[in-house]
Amino acid sequence: MRTLIHNAVIVNEGHRFRGSLLIEDDRISEVCEGEGLPVTSPLSPLNSIDVQGALLLPGIIDTHVHFREPGMTHKADICHESRAALAGGVTSVMDMPNVNPPTTTAERWQERMRLGLSESRVNYSCYIGATNEGIADVPAPIKLFMGSSTGNMLVDKREALKTIFQFAADHNRPIVAHCEDTQRINQRMAEAKQLWGDDPSVEHHPWIRDEEACYRSSALAAELAQETGARLHIAHITTAREIELLQQTANVTSPLPEGLGGESAATITGEVCLPHLLFCDQDYAQLGTRIKCNPAIKTATDREALRQALRDGRLLTVGTDHAPHLLSEKQGGCARAASGMPMVQFSLVSMLGLVDEGVLPLERMVDAMCHQPALLFGIKQRGFLRPGYKADLVLVRPETWTLHEEAVLSKCGWSPLEGYTFNWRVQQTFINGRLAYDHGNIDDATRGEALTFGWRT
Repeated sequence: MRTLIHNAVIVNEGHRFRGSLLIEDDRISEVCEGEGLPVTSPLSPLNSIDVQGALLLPGIIDTHVHFREPGMTHKADICHESRAALAGGVTSVMDMPNVNPPTTTAERWQERMRLGLSESRVNYSCYIGATNEGIADVPAPIKLFMGSSTGNMLVDKREALKTIFQFAADHNRPIVAHCEDTQRINQRMAEAKQLWGDDPSVEHHPWIRDEEACYRSSALAAELAQETGARLHIAHITTAREIELLQQTANVTSPLPEGLGGESAATITGEVCLPHLLFCDQDYAQLGTRIKCNPAIKTATDREALRQALRDGRLLTVGTDHAPHLLSEKQGGCARAASGMPMVQFSLVSMLGLVDEGVLPLERMVDAMCHQPALLFGIKQRGFLRPGYKADLVLVRPETWTLHEEAVLSKCGWSPLEGYTFNWRVQQTFINGRLAYDHGNIDDATRGEALTFGWRT
């Protein structure tokens, strides 16, 4: 089947232009700029869609999600969370290994992939988790918890860390590291309990998981990456000080080449996650533990530094750290309330809001959410609107609407963004050439494909 999308505003590889795109079966066949239409073959029927000036973007690649399956399906599962992703214009996800049992062996990783391909409505992969005992050799990026937030996956022995970094270097696998210093956090939690009781209020969360805890761990990860030659992507950076660390260790003048859509020359890079771009510590007063996450949301000054670093490319990619919990599990304070929030369904419209505010250009947003994830992880034939690439794409249009609870598709049934008014709406999402989300309707027969990787050299 062929689908012609025409009269679109296409945003791709640093350019924005009026044009059309032709899908043949599961791939992009042609991309045309201007009013002219692609030359089409009469051999198969053509479904023509006039999108009347809607934005046509590559499908979003979210490299940081927690879909919770297996082991925590009372609050999330691959089916529900991938449906939420689809409704948000996210066409590919990379799922974290801290489930139950954790994805730390080749057998568990293979089972996880089978489960994902059976249930996921979007393209799917999952990380292999590192432990103090080592790392399994599977074709997946490595997730390293240097400050464990969920599950028993903390790697805190320098010898074990060095072994993992050396393995990554020798096998050309990228490491994505959660960097917080556990000793510092434990010390600060003990002090907080002495000052404010056994379950300190959530406003103290960034005091416990503070800048120093983040910086110590990130600095150690960068040191090990430099020693071994491993490629390191520091997950959910939250502080201005860590951005300075990236500048000192990147070994390049700028992490991005001339223009957008090109590959970063840096071997140590950073991710920023949506909650840390949207919220700051002043928001705890209103939103409480709904925005409690690890690492903690910090000051407005840190948030501004993150936004600026995303704009200029010092922070390379945007993820959501989509991490659902039931609201009952979010009760309490720093000690009791679970850390994490569901974000994948509203990441694109939230980021478009930041574009409207002038935080970053639209082209850089597409670069950070589509192009750079594909380049960084070597995801094959996705992340760009190019002939021959898989037809993963999303159409969005300006529309003012307010989020209410009933619109939340994540299994946990809530969002910290409830009551927020957005100015953009996802209209259609295509997965591998198939219209899988159409103006609020999900084609539940859709299944994603396994992401495949060609590790960059």
